[in-house]
Amino acid sequence: MKKGGVMQEYIALLQKYSMQPDLAVLYKAVSGAGQGVRDDQAVVCGAMIWSAFASLAGIPRVFDTIADAQLGLPMSHSECNVPSTSLPEEFWRAFVATVEGPEGGYDATSITVTVAALGGVLDAKYSGLSEAAAIAHPGADSPTAKTVPPLLALKTLEMLPEGSLGRNLYSMWVDNGFDPEVLDRQAIGLDQMTPALRYLNTRILQMHDVWHLVGGYQTTSLHEIAISSFQLAQFGHNYSAMFLATGATMSHAHSPQGFGLLMQNLAESWQHGRQMPSFMAIEWEEHWHKDIATVRSERGISAFKGSFPADLLEQLAASA
Repeated sequence: MKKGGVMQEYIALLQKYSMQPDLAVLYKAVSGAGQGVRDDQAVVCGAMIWSAFASLAGIPRVFDTIADAQLGLPMSHSECNVPSTSLPEEFWRAFVATVEGPEGGYDATSITVTVAALGGVLDAKYSGLSEAAAIAHPGADSPTAKTVPPLLALKTLEMLPEGSLGRNLYSMWVDNGFDPEVLDRQAIGLDQMTPALRYLNTRILQMHDVWHLVGGYQTTSLHEIAISSFQLAQFGHNYSAMFLATGATMSHAHSPQGFGLLMQNLAESWQHGRQMPSFMAIEWEEHWHKDIATVRSERGISAFKGSFPADLLEQLAASA
């Protein structure tokens, strides 16, 4: 589908399915979606859009169902009767523009900022529903009882032993020119969020790269998608849900032939997140001085092993 003209028929199809899903229908649609069936892809995208932008309480049921179907497992849930809100017209206008994207395409920062901005055009009830879902998610580890953490000190990490988790994190940031928290807390309004969401979103800004290292996720396009699914499985991260729903819809709109690859990558990393101990409950600063293998061993963590090479999307782009 060409940029600059996402057809009204296409948007109407997405809107049709962006509501509380019938999980049996969703489960069945996953197979057809992977084979390029347009309506089945719209069913999957619609369920992801609904859970990400209208009902975070629906995320475990929607994504469990997608992962179950993609991995050939029995359905984990029979229904999806959870609180939700509506998707305003303002949201759809912004979402369409996001899916079409800028003329030169997105980079890592611009896609993050653009998707995060979609949170500003949602129904007024979304914040309350999201806060309730965050508090209820067991992987969130009682976020309202925690204090928002301060910025990490690069100097502290630099002084740690070579090979330690903290020093690896420091090298990852410095060698690649990464920003320690990706986005400025104040600029994206974290201080305006409700307590649970403020803590969770602040902590994941800090720990995203730590989780890359310990979870075995590389900093490639495919693994950035994968770690978003992992984070979503771990504690219902609202931005990760938005990013995955947007990414799936982009694939549906622009490269439907790759939809099955996306779903397999998402399903495997979702399952990984469901199987690992709660990363949000770990005080990572207490492990800075240990090597990554020791941290994994002590905490019962295994590295992500997906079906595809981590740099597959980069390889495909280069060959094209």
